[in-house]
Amino acid sequence: MSLFLRLLTLLVLCFSFSVAATPENFRKSKVELKKLYANNLQLTSFYCGCDIKIKQKLWVPDHQSCGYQVRKQQKRAARIEWEHIVPAWEFGHQRQCWQQGGRKNCSKNDPVFRKMEADLHNLVPAIGEVNGDRSNFRFSQNNLQPDQYGHCPMMVDFKSRKAYPSPRSRGAIARTYLYFEQHYGLNIAKSQKQLYQVWNKQYPATFQECRRDAALSQKQGWSNPFVHQQCQQFAGHADGLKL
Repeated sequence: MSLFLRLLTLLVLCFSFSVAATPENFRKSKVELKKLYANNLQLTSFYCGCDIKIKQKLWVPDHQSCGYQVRKQQKRAARIEWEHIVPAWEFGHQRQCWQQGGRKNCSKNDPVFRKMEADLHNLVPAIGEVNGDRSNFRFSQNNLQPDQYGHCPMMVDFKSRKAYPSPRSRGAIARTYLYFEQHYGLNIAKSQKQLYQVWNKQYPATFQECRRDAALSQKQGWSNPFVHQQCQQFAGHADGLKL
């Protein structure tokens, strides 16, 4: 191989590595996600399905588009926040750094925690109030009619510290948790894992979830295998999954 071709190959490899690189921290992940969603992905809130509008760089939910009603926190309800499906509290408590100084210490001194905190596959746009109410509560399922947030099909039981997501988000939640268990060794309670395995099958990946996975894998360098393996059905879709 000529010297020119060797240099050209090296440049291509360096460029590919720079494009597919995990953001260094949570703050940079949010910047990258805003670019990806604004340019390629469906602008809707994760739990409620509200349309998202971008006004002078501010991301705000369109409450009328999904019948959302503010429960209590007007200020947070008026903005979009980036929600960790698997909370930082949950995976952080499984690391020594948390015992020695909480999230701040982990973000500063534990590179594995920073990688988990910044993982694009675990971050979704959510109405701030719902994000705050969900906190670090475990996900569960019930047959009650949700009414806390108007027509938003999401419920939070503060007494039992459980969150009841709508069918539209259950599959994506399950696949994110199963991915974190496989990729990072997250410990999941047996009952929770059984629930996520059921949700994974009962609520398969949608075309939009597959497009999201494709976009995030291009940026981060790898896909969520639990999403990817369900997306082959869309390989011949007219719009395609390539962005």
